[in-house]
Amino acid sequence: MDLLRGKIGPIYLKYLSAAFGSALITSVYSIVDMAMVGQYQGPDGTAALAVVAPIWNVIYSLGLLMGIGGSVLFSTVRGSSARRAEDENEYFTAAVIGSVVLSIAAWAAVLLWEKPVLRLFGADEGLLELAQAYLRPIKAVFPCFLFNQMLAAFLRNDDRPGLATAGVLVGGAFNIVGDYLFVFGLDMGIFGAGLATAIGSLITFVVMLSHFWSEKNTLALRRPAKLLGKLKEICVTGFSTFFIDVAMGILTVLFNRQIMKYLGTSALAVYGPIVNVSTFVQCCAYSVGQASQPLLSFNFGAGQWERIRETLRCALYTVAVFSLFWTGLSFLAPNLYICIFMKPTGEILEIAPDIIRRYSSSFLLLPLNIFSTYYFQALMQPKAAFIVSVFRGCVLSGILILLLPVLAGADSIWFAMPITELLVAFYAGSRIHMLTKGRNGKNNI
Repeated sequence: MDLLRGKIGPIYLKYLSAAFGSALITSVYSIVDMAMVGQYQGPDGTAALAVVAPIWNVIYSLGLLMGIGGSVLFSTVRGSSARRAEDENEYFTAAVIGSVVLSIAAWAAVLLWEKPVLRLFGADEGLLELAQAYLRPIKAVFPCFLFNQMLAAFLRNDDRPGLATAGVLVGGAFNIVGDYLFVFGLDMGIFGAGLATAIGSLITFVVMLSHFWSEKNTLALRRPAKLLGKLKEICVTGFSTFFIDVAMGILTVLFNRQIMKYLGTSALAVYGPIVNVSTFVQCCAYSVGQASQPLLSFNFGAGQWERIRETLRCALYTVAVFSLFWTGLSFLAPNLYICIFMKPTGEILEIAPDIIRRYSSSFLLLPLNIFSTYYFQALMQPKAAFIVSVFRGCVLSGILILLLPVLAGADSIWFAMPITELLVAFYAGSRIHMLTKGRNGKNNI
């Protein structure tokens, strides 16, 4: 595909279909696991996986930090008229080195401080044992989750988006079958869900590695000049995407603790499915950003602003479709989520609709806000991406989660994210307009 001269629409749709599958890396395992575990062990199993959710956010976000940050720079160099293969692959090599270091650090933290981490994330004594059982097999292949994110980003920018999709679909298919076999067939319960997830991630990793034995591969390890400088560039470029997932983990911890403090275990059991659905909505937004990013980065490197604006139009139409679909589904059939993810009690079915409708009104603007970070990153505007990701993911949302129950009652906590998304959308929309309206795109932001 010619990203500099080919028709934007068909190229974008091809990348979108592939990116949607790749983006499922961040949700398919946890969604399937929660559904199976919830059906097997009820609300306690669902609540235990809600406690584990921040760990996924951290490891995925580290993969995005290296993958998105490195691949944006890789494609920008490749799209420029002065491109040199050694330069672009130096960024790939730096991303690989960074991924190794970060995966070892995260792996060590999970192995050494599992109990304190799970307690910090909201586990009481009743949930701790279930959460540990789920993590036991996952710890054996923990770095694979980070590398799957990093490799998927580079495969998309090396014209192999389909292989990234194939990897996650094959691994996800095993996870679905394995969950049923291990959880129900072999009566392993929550441990079986963790085992299926671990094997599925390993399969995804192996499929993606096959790219390096393909004739289409242009990725290669080069000795990077000024490695620390390149790692700094990658981290600055990829920080906002990284922080989106880290923030999801931070917010999950805050929600877990506030819900347990003010509303109790039943409300936390409802929040578990909301986390997974919200993650899936985020993945839809990721897919738009990831489909757009190679086109945006290549054409930004070449100074092709009309093609950038055309790509933006395609992305915004897609964002609107995802926003309307998920908000509408959440309002029309809120208990559908509950029935998928657990065997609900009467109390759960009674309290769930109001909770889900309040929280899911945030889905109307969530895809736009997340896409905007990819857009700003691809156009080398890390300041705007930083503002969106930090204020959305920590500052505004964290303040509202902590203060709303005190100021407006316990149930008001479910409005924290809708208010946050609305305020952030004003900033993101205005900055996209300011950045893109100029012919050369050099407006200050």
